[in-house]
Formats: sequence, C-alpha cells, structure tokens
Amino acid sequence: MQDKCTFFSPFSRPRCLAAAAPAGRAKLTHPGKAILAGGLAGGIEICITFPTEYVKTQLQLDEKANPPKYRGIADCVKQTVQSHGVKGLYRGLSSLLYGSIPKSAVRFGVFEFLSNRAKDESGRLDSTKGLLCGLGAGVLEAVLVVCPMETVKVKFIHDQTSANPKYKGFFHGVGEIVRSEGLKGTYQGLTATVLKQGSNQAIRFFVMTSLKNWYKGDDSNKNINPFVTGVFGATAGAASVFGNTPLDVIKTRMQGLEAHKYKNTVDCALKILRNEGLTAFYKGTIPRLGRVCLDVAIVFIIYEEVVKALNVVWKTD
Repeated sequence: MQDKCTFFSPFSRPRCLAAAAPAGRAKLTHPGKAILAGGLAGGIEICITFPTEYVKTQLQLDEKANPPKYRGIADCVKQTVQSHGVKGLYRGLSSLLYGSIPKSAVRFGVFEFLSNRAKDESGRLDSTKGLLCGLGAGVLEAVLVVCPMETVKVKFIHDQTSANPKYKGFFHGVGEIVRSEGLKGTYQGLTATVLKQGSNQAIRFFVMTSLKNWYKGDDSNKNINPFVTGVFGATAGAASVFGNTPLDVIKTRMQGLEAHKYKNTVDCALKILRNEGLTAFYKGTIPRLGRVCLDVAIVFIIYEEVVKALNVVWKTD
C-alpha cells in the first residue's frame, strides 16, 4: 500500500500520509464465555423485573367474562398486595429464576456459536445473519429451557388466584404437576413457545446487530459504552414486544391451569378471537413493554460487561 504525499511548496519536504490500514478482525466471543456471562445476566435481570412479569401474566389470565377481576395494572397490584402482601408480587419467582439462568446461558451461548461461523472475514455480522442466529438461539432455548420453565411459572401464578392454592413451593409444585399430568404437563404450549421465543430473539438480535453495526461503522472493534448498549437493548426489546405479543398471550393461555379448554395452539387463538375479540391478543402489552425494555437493556449491559471482564482473565485466542 503506497503512501500519499502532498507538496505544500517547492521548498518544503513532502508530507506523506500513510493510507489508513483496515481495522483488524473483530474478536470472536468464545461460547463458554457467552454461557457464563449470559447466565449471570439472566439471573440478575429477573430479580429486578419479576413484579412486572407477574402483573402481565395476571392480566393475560384475567379473561373478560364474568366480569374481569382486575380493572387494570394498578388494581392488579393493589389487590395482590392486599391479599398476599408485597411478596405476592414475587409469587412464581423461584421457578422463573431457576429457568432464567440456563435460558440466558443457552441463548447467548448458541448465538455466539452460530454467529462466530456466520461473520465475514473482518469479523462483522450482517443484520440478516444476526436475525437467523437469533432465531436459532430462540428456538433452542424454547425447547431446552423456556417451555417447561414458563409452564411451571404460569401454573404457579394462576394457582394463587384460586380459593385454595395447592402449590407450596417450587419443588412441591413441580412434583404435583408431574404427578398429575406427567412430564408433558411441563411442556404445554410448546409450539406457541417456540414461535414466541424464536421470533423474540430473531427480532432482538436483528435490531441489536443492526444498531451495533451502525454505531461501530468501519471499526468492528470499537467499544460500546454501557449506556448506549442499554438504549440499543431497550429498542430491541420494544420491537420484539410489538412484533409478537399475540404469541405471548396464546402461550400464556396454553400454559395456564385452564389449558385443557384448548385443543392446540390454533384452537386457542381462534377461541380468543371468537370470544374476546382482536384486542385480547394485546392484553398485558403495557406492563410487558416496560418489563421487556428494562429486561433486554439490563441483560445486554451485564452480558457485554461480563464478557469484557472475562476477556481480561480468560484468554481464548
């Protein structure tokens, strides 16, 4: 590569400007680091955001007929605190916490494993490949972790609304579910869960990849500060909420204690549409929007920062 030289006067020495060298190949994240960082991020995030998940699930389970139990988000919180105390807003946390750590670990581990193979010579991942890698990560986390975890969580929350709750804790509840329904009792709504998680992660990683590529420009090794990561994460989370809330509503119904009313995912969707109207598919959108934006922002911030710390102490190149 030749230097470009400029002569400012006949008597001056030429000043040569070396042509800019291309930025080095972006560092790849080892899947092992992704699993560790993802699990830690998932555990911290769910402890912060669970009350909004609780309210969202209660509103989705509160069908319109006979009449609805709650008049909105504030009323749901008020009734829960009056009946069960503040700790009532954390009913079902244990089941979600036990699942959130492996869920995030699988998600980021699979994503980094796939994206490392999809990046170009400079280490850059284009948006379309980011979407496909996110889709793969979402489907795998749905099958391995999310479906059984979410089924147990929804049954725990729904159980609290009954006159005589029968689940005394996480392990007791899981035992009761398996005893009465078999292992398939923890895999209700699998199709809806795979569709939801697959589309969720496809949308989120597509948006994150697009925004990170835009921010970094030609320098694929450019650092992104935590605040910017959080803004990008919240944007990705909002996009996923508006993109797949109907699937989330269907999944929640399919995993509730009254899931027997539905023959399958399609039957559930048709009955919701017929009995409650199109707007029922967007029940719980506002609390879900707040939770998901905060959720995704926190997870990506913690994940990225933990990976940076691991890169210092864990050399994988």
